[in-house]
Amino acid sequence: MPYTLASPAHHELVIKKSRFIACVQPIKDRDAAQAVVNSLWAQHPGAAHICWALLAGGQSAAVDDGEPSGTAGRPMLEVLRHQDLQGVLATVVRYFGGIKLGAGGLVRAYADGVAQALLLAPKVAMHTMVELECVLPYALEGVLRRHLESAQAELLGIEHGEHVTAHLQMPQTQAADFKRMLADVCQGRLVFRA
Repeated sequence: MPYTLASPAHHELVIKKSRFIACVQPIKDRDAAQAVVNSLWAQHPGAAHICWALLAGGQSAAVDDGEPSGTAGRPMLEVLRHQDLQGVLATVVRYFGGIKLGAGGLVRAYADGVAQALLLAPKVAMHTMVELECVLPYALEGVLRRHLESAQAELLGIEHGEHVTAHLQMPQTQAADFKRMLADVCQGRLVFRA
C-alpha cells in the first residue's frame, strides 16, 4: 500500500564543509513541485545546487541541477520509491564547502539527507477512494448515517425524493464490507447503484 506524508520534515547534514539541507513534503503534482523549488531558490540565493525528486504518479522527476549526472536526483528518487511513497517531493539545497565529494560521496549525501528527513516525517496510508450511490427508505437514513464513520465513509450529498438517495465516498478497501454490512442491517431495503 502506498503512503504519503502528513506534513513536511527537514534534516541538515554537513559533510566536508558542504551543507545539505533536505526537506520531504507532500505535494500533488509537478507544477506544485516546481513552485516549491523556485521558492527555495528565492530563500537560498547563495546555494550551489537545489536538487529534487518527485514521486507523483506519472509526473515523477529526478533533477541533478548541475551535479554530475545520476548523483543527486536519482538517488533521492530511489529513497522515495524504497519507502513506497506517492505524492512526495524531496529537495536538497547544497551549499558547496570547497571540498569535492566525488560521485559516491554525492550519492550518499543526497540519499542520506532524504532518508534522514523521512525518519522525521509522519507517513499516512493512501487509500484509493470510490464513490457509491445508494437508495433507501426514509426510515433507514439514520441507520446509514450512523454507519458512515466506522467505515471511513464521507457523505457527499443526499437527495430526498420518493426515496432517499445518498452519494458516498470511501476507501475502496472498505466498500465491499460496507455494502454487505448495510445489506444485512437494512434487510435488503437499501440498494447500491454504484
